[in-house]
Amino acid sequence: MSFTAQDVAKLRAQTGVGMMECKKALTDANGDFEKAVVLLRERGLKAVDKKQSRIASEGLVASYIHMGGRIGVLVEVNCETDFVAKSEDFQNLVKDIAMQIAAANPKYVREEEVDPAELEKEKEILRVQALNEGKPEKIIEKMVEGRVKKYYEDVCLLDQPFVKDSSKTIKDVLTEATLRIGEKISVRRFVRYELGEGLEKRVDNLAEEVAKQMAGK
Repeated sequence: MSFTAQDVAKLRAQTGVGMMECKKALTDANGDFEKAVVLLRERGLKAVDKKQSRIASEGLVASYIHMGGRIGVLVEVNCETDFVAKSEDFQNLVKDIAMQIAAANPKYVREEEVDPAELEKEKEILRVQALNEGKPEKIIEKMVEGRVKKYYEDVCLLDQPFVKDSSKTIKDVLTEATLRIGEKISVRRFVRYELGEGLEKRVDNLAEEVAKQMAGK
């Protein structure tokens, strides 16, 4: 199966990978576009894995204040060099991460940070729910595993669907950025403040407001 220069350009636009890598992927995939996308993803993940041992101590601490000052976020995103930290691409990425935190309200950056006691308590709640639903005991543990995955999507930033494109997780967004920029990129920490948090107040869907703002960005 053959391919054209337009196919190469389309693949580059979809994946953010360089033209030569896209051309090679299409060649290896015999012109099959979807197969080329998979090949680039597999190669990209290997390339990202190789970068994980590098030291990423540069980067930015960025802030996002929701319209009207009702939600505020500070986030630290790291890269390897000051040159990349000053680039528009990296700065836009950090802004998107800050807005994601404002919209989706994660509690942790990654799964490893979840308090083991909190996780075990959540699993026990899920087991009781499954039992109350009348599910056979032999499948309950598998059900709990599946529901824990959803729990991670709720509380862990890297597991959350990207507010701008729900087909990707934040981990996918960082992987793509690492491949595009060529440096290790990681989220180190964040803090999120919500006006009146912990105080009795009327219920507002602030996350929905922020998500709408991101969609219209």
